[in-house]
Amino acid sequence: MPEADYTELLSLLEDHFLIKKKGFKNDELILRGSLNSNTTLTNLRKKIKSSPYAINIVNVGDEIQITAKYRKPIVIRFPKIPRINLILFILTVFTTLLAGALMEGVNPIQNPLGIFKGWPFSITLMLILGFHEFGHYYYALKHNVDATLPYFIPAPTFIGTFGAFIKIKSPIYRKNALLQIGAAGPIAGFLVAVPALIIGLSLSDIVSLSSESIGITLGDSILVKILTAIIFPNLAETQDVMLHPIAFAGWIGLLVTMLNLLPIGQLDGGHIAYAMLGRRHEKVARYALLALIPMGLLSLNWIVWAILILVLMRTTKHPPVYDVDVPLSSVNKKIGYACLIIFMLCFIPVPFS
Repeated sequence: MPEADYTELLSLLEDHFLIKKKGFKNDELILRGSLNSNTTLTNLRKKIKSSPYAINIVNVGDEIQITAKYRKPIVIRFPKIPRINLILFILTVFTTLLAGALMEGVNPIQNPLGIFKGWPFSITLMLILGFHEFGHYYYALKHNVDATLPYFIPAPTFIGTFGAFIKIKSPIYRKNALLQIGAAGPIAGFLVAVPALIIGLSLSDIVSLSSESIGITLGDSILVKILTAIIFPNLAETQDVMLHPIAFAGWIGLLVTMLNLLPIGQLDGGHIAYAMLGRRHEKVARYALLALIPMGLLSLNWIVWAILILVLMRTTKHPPVYDVDVPLSSVNKKIGYACLIIFMLCFIPVPFS
């Protein structure tokens, strides 16, 4: 601990604590001494409670020992945005606006300005994707892992995008870093997608299943079924919900979260499963990929995703980390279990039909 870091602490203590011994162990300051006659241990604790130090006070015989470690303030630095990231972001805003406008029945050729009617879908989906990727980015920086800003991918699809990704440019050596970086994205995206789905469902319309055309039929996850039952408690078997664009963006967000949490390769779920299972992950990942084949009997989408995983990743294995055999902390295990619960809540056997 540099002298400049602990000078402030010593000044806080001088009216309450008589220092007899002072020393360092690693980056911790260790003080031995006794309380001044005009103070109490409670007053001392109150005095240093709001200081920028992690402090532990214990009795050692007739003396009091104070161990302090300076907690450096978190400095938020806004990185310079590369031109390619900015261009892709702007293009994806445009393509998602176009997709949202088409959902609203706008003909962008006849009414170019009508594209702005797609803003509810576009903003919602971009927020979900953005929070997901910045969750990864923040925890990568926290663990001193070099990572790029998000790349958004515009696409001429019915949702206007193929998603987004960040590129990890340096190895991840520790299991706790691997788990937290992998889990941060799905958790952040999920926390945005759920309120979006609730708001969107409240704005959605009920339609009869006998209607001539109700568009693409979307599959229901456990979470969607629960929220639909709460918001539309009297929905008849002959009725369905026509999703508002905000709700559709929330549904897409849950689908993206679920797919990313598949415990395969270097998907987010692969990172989490490898950190949780260690060497056993290889077998789990292989079985998870093979399970997508029979799932293809329910929906061809699973076969497409299995092919994409094989083409893009070429393997179900995960790169090793140094402490693969070191148990995770209880906090990190809870994060892993939380992601498993999110996966189950978001899982959709037949996404589209």
